[in-house]
Formats: sequence, structure tokens, C-alpha cells
Amino acid sequence: MFNGIDFTQKEFLWLLLVLPCLVFWYVLKHKKQTAQLSISSVQGFQKNTIWSTFKHSLFVCRMAAIILVILALARPQTVDVSSKTKTTRGIDIVMAIDVSASMLAKDLKPNRLEALKNVAADFIKGRPNDRIGLVEYAGESYTKTPITSDKSIVLQSLRDIKYNTVITGGTAIGMGLATAVNRIKDSKAKSKIIILLTDGVNNAGFIDPQTASELAVEYGIKTYTIGLGTNGMALSPIAIRNGQFQYGKIQVEIDEELLKEIAEVTGGRYFRANNNRKLMEIYKEIDKLEKTEVEEFKFYNYEEKFRPLIWIALGLLLFEFLLRFTLFRSFV
Repeated sequence: MFNGIDFTQKEFLWLLLVLPCLVFWYVLKHKKQTAQLSISSVQGFQKNTIWSTFKHSLFVCRMAAIILVILALARPQTVDVSSKTKTTRGIDIVMAIDVSASMLAKDLKPNRLEALKNVAADFIKGRPNDRIGLVEYAGESYTKTPITSDKSIVLQSLRDIKYNTVITGGTAIGMGLATAVNRIKDSKAKSKIIILLTDGVNNAGFIDPQTASELAVEYGIKTYTIGLGTNGMALSPIAIRNGQFQYGKIQVEIDEELLKEIAEVTGGRYFRANNNRKLMEIYKEIDKLEKTEVEEFKFYNYEEKFRPLIWIALGLLLFEFLLRFTLFRSFV
């Protein structure tokens, strides 16, 4: 009956402890007021005896009315809670991904590029309130996906990223960064972020990485840089034979000083990922550093429930009054 109902003034419920006392008092009073008469036959009193029994309903009505009044004093009410979330303008993120042949190295499983795609997919899924875009680069760069809030498009584009011979070979870090800056520079978002990942050194392209960094600073774009690959030797592609890559152990070369400089100049951070677990931890760290503020507003609608109880209590008292001075007039 009271499911979902809260009593805001519960102290009045202590008055219910008085009810057993009232019942005890009524029983005791009834015994004292009942006269005993010994006669040979009660046949002539049978009808009156039945009505005398029913007169207890008067006390039941009054007790029920008292209970309802006590419950009404405890102020029962229901609460309807609705919530509304408000998201700030959020964060726009461009992920610049190196797709050069060295990204097929197998020091991460199954290789660097696939390991990155798996971790980046989880990162994208965890940013429901942000817009994300993708940039590919090797010896040159281009936009894979402009910044968008449609995560299904971004995730599909990420799955489609693979090494190909269409893009000129090499690693143009400056070109990749400049293209990412160009995609995000006009954004009105609260924060603009670039995540630049590479496993090599800048050896191609016509835009210097320092120049691209200055552009990022001019437009207020923070850049997180990630150097991907193990320290030392790594099993990497060294040749193509019959359309298949041939692998061999080669020295990993990552221009960490350049990546640190880009991150420092733009206000970001540099990370080094030499295995799958570390790469995952890096993206989790970036996720923590760049959080979109989401405000939740809760609205409470209180509905008072004491009025029906009062009306029912008054009805019971009126019913008792009518019975007392009509049908049971001779017995009370």
C-alpha cells in the first residue's frame, strides 16, 4: 500500500504505539459497563444480542480514523525524480596515425598498427561526448575522417586503416601534425587535442615538425605524442618478395627528442609505448587528462498523499456518528 511512499515527519508514527492502550482501555471499559443477569431463558433477547455485538464496529471505525490521522500527520508523499545532463562544448580530438611500413613490425602483437587500432578503438568508444577525427601519414599525409561526433564513422574509418603503397613511403611527422592542425584549428570546442603517434624519425615531407608545432601553439592546440616500438631490435619488414613482406631484425629508431619537443611546446606530454600493455595505459592516461565536463541536474517532484487519508478518516468518523445515533442508539 505504501510502496514508493516516504514519510517526511516519521516522528508522528510513534503515536501508533498508543493504539494498543486504547484497545485495552476499550475492552476493560466494556467489561465494567456490561451487567450480568441470570434468567432461565434468553430467547427474547437474541435479536438485541446480535446488535450488541455489532456495536463494536463503532470502535473499529474510530480506531481506523485515528490510524489514518496519524499517518496523515507523518506526511506521506511520493517523489518523482527526473534527471537531465548538460554537456559542455566538449573536446575535439584528431588522432594522427603513422601508417608507414615500419608500423607492421611485430614487436607489438599482432603488429604495431593493429595493436594501435585496437587500443584507439576503445579510446574512441570511451569518448561519447567528444568529436574525433583521423589523419593518416607516411611520406605524406591526408585526412581519413574529419572531426565528427558520429563514432560509428570514426570506428569504421579506423578499421579501414592499413598499410598501402598509395601513400609515399617514409615518415613525415611534420606533415602529419600540420594536417591534424588544419583539421582542428577552426574548432569552437572548449579544448583542441592532437594525439600524434609514430614509430620512426622525420625523414620525408616538406613541412618541418617545428613549424607544425608553432602552428599548433598559435591555434591553442595541445599535442600528445607517442613513440611506438620496443627499445633495441625489432622484427620489421625489410623487403617484399612475391607480394609478401619479408621480416628481419632491425634497430628501432624513434626521434624521441623531437616528439618530446613537440609535446612540450604545445603543452602536451610525450609517451613511449614499447608493448601492448603500455600502449593501452598511455591511452587511458590521456583519457584521464582530457575529460569532458558533464553536469547532471536532478528535478524532484513531490506529491503529497495525506489529503486522501484525512478525507477517509472524516468519512469513518461521520459513519460512526450516524450509526451511534441511529441503529445503535439503544446500545451505546
